[in-house]
Amino acid sequence: MLDVDPALLGDTDERKQLREVLRDFFTEAAASEDVREHLATGRGHDAALWARMATELGVQGLAIPEEYGGSGFSFAELAVVFEEAGRALLCAPLLSTTVLATYALLLSGDREACARYLPGIAAGTLTATVAGFDDDGGGLRATPGKGGWTGSGTADFVLDGCGADLIIVAARTADGAGLFACERGAEGVTRTARTVLDGTRPQALVTFADTPFVPIGANAAAITGRVLDIGRAALAAEQVGGSAHALDASVSYVLQRRQFGRQIGSFQAIKHRLADLLVEIEAARSAAVFAVACVTASSRDLPVAASTAKVVCSGVYSRATAEYVQLHGGIGFTWEHPAHLYLRRARAAEVLFGTAGDHRARLGGLLGLNGV
Repeated sequence: MLDVDPALLGDTDERKQLREVLRDFFTEAAASEDVREHLATGRGHDAALWARMATELGVQGLAIPEEYGGSGFSFAELAVVFEEAGRALLCAPLLSTTVLATYALLLSGDREACARYLPGIAAGTLTATVAGFDDDGGGLRATPGKGGWTGSGTADFVLDGCGADLIIVAARTADGAGLFACERGAEGVTRTARTVLDGTRPQALVTFADTPFVPIGANAAAITGRVLDIGRAALAAEQVGGSAHALDASVSYVLQRRQFGRQIGSFQAIKHRLADLLVEIEAARSAAVFAVACVTASSRDLPVAASTAKVVCSGVYSRATAEYVQLHGGIGFTWEHPAHLYLRRARAAEVLFGTAGDHRARLGGLLGLNGV
């Protein structure tokens, strides 16, 4: 029996108002021209916009408890941010900072670490990410010494790895997996930017060589898996927002574009393609909403919900952006049009946190179907 309150699956007046405010803000502050500027400079995001998100909207601290400088709302409100950020193709370390690093700290139960780092995240003055979570720290090793813990090894394709002020590291120790903090400026850290398909979400190779580590909490193995599932739920919300933008933009275009004296949107073939896409997006929305509700309710069903959302939302986003490009005809293939930016985001997100094939196999194991 599912342990999620059905009320969590619906919208609330507060979330509707938040969505309206965010949509207006991102429409004004995160235009496609700005995305290209960030791609050209290699900064990855606009620091001024990141600060405005914190000071004007309180985005970064939305799901952080009040005792650590946040607003104390739930993950459901944060998911609204991700949906609207996905719609606007926001360039910001939102996923790495407000979800991966923040929830790693909160789930660690380490109040000292939370008090040290979460207020900065909430204020928009500290960006953060995680490393080694996808392999439980298998590529990283931490050892204790007289001066404290040090870590060595490499973590590849770390989200916002070059720009993050704080890296929460999962590393192997003699007693199993451990969780550690590594602050910017620590000795022995090398960050190398990776060339990736989606330049709006920078990634890096991070190398540690006898780098000072500060231990955080305990039971890292359980924390890393939960954090990644929370990340998948947030990513699913973002993918739904991006898919919705692709559909809206395509509908708007086919109602304007004329061929043979008619709007191309009046052609039956175009209608069918858009109607099918709408149905798929609504299915993706349902999968994402359930995954978000499972995070909000701390449900034991989160692994199944997160993997389901990853499979469904990744496929729909890729389909939606492909239609976005094709229904715009020749202009959809040009660098000047934003369609290709969404297509790149969709393709990159499709393999982030595991491919659809990985998660189908995981679902088979979780549901006891692999031996059937």
